[in-house]
Amino acid sequence: MVATKNRGKFREIEACLEGLGFKLLSLHDLPEELQLVEDEETFRANALKKAREVACRTGKLTVADDSGLEVEALGGLPGVRSARFAGEGASDEENNRKLLEMLRGVPLEQRRAAFRCVMAVVDPETGSERVVEGSCRGIILERPRGRGGFGYDPLFFVPERGKTMAELPLEEKNLISHRGQALKALKGVLRELAGRGAAG
Repeated sequence: MVATKNRGKFREIEACLEGLGFKLLSLHDLPEELQLVEDEETFRANALKKAREVACRTGKLTVADDSGLEVEALGGLPGVRSARFAGEGASDEENNRKLLEMLRGVPLEQRRAAFRCVMAVVDPETGSERVVEGSCRGIILERPRGRGGFGYDPLFFVPERGKTMAELPLEEKNLISHRGQALKALKGVLRELAGRGAAG
C-alpha cells in the first residue's frame, strides 16, 4: 500500500519502485474512505503515523511519506504544513500564491529553499518500521514555470538543471527530487521485504 490519495505523488512512487515485484495500491483502491490526519510537528512523525494507520487497517505492507518545502527566508516555512499552507483544502495554486506573496520583494539570491521528504515503511506482519529521507536544494522563482509535476514544482528552480521541477521530465525529476532520493534509499528496504515474500 502507498498511503496517499495524491495521484501525482503515486505516479512518481510507482515509477521509482518499478521492477521490485510489488503490486502498488493507493488509498483510492480501498473499498472505504480513509481519512489520514497529518497533525504531527515533523515530517518523520507524520510519515510514521500514516504508515502505521494504513498498515493496521489493511494488514498490508505500507509506505507513507510526508514531504514539503522549507524556505530559508521564511524560517523553514511552509514545512510540514506545505500542503495546507493557504488553509485546509487549499489548491496548489493557492499555496503557490501565498508563498509568492510572502516572498514579495525578497531578491532571488535570498530565496534559497529545499524540498524534504521522509518515507516510512511499516510491515504489519513483523511490526518492523523503517524510515529514510531525501532532500533537494533549489531557489524559489518569482513566477511559475512549467506544466509538469504538482505542488510547488513550478516555482522550485534547480540551478544544476537550469529548470524548475515542473519543467523536468518525470524520469529526470525522479533522479534528483527529494522523493526520488528517499525512494532510492527505500528500495533497499523493500528488496529485503520482497526477499521474505512480503506483498503490498
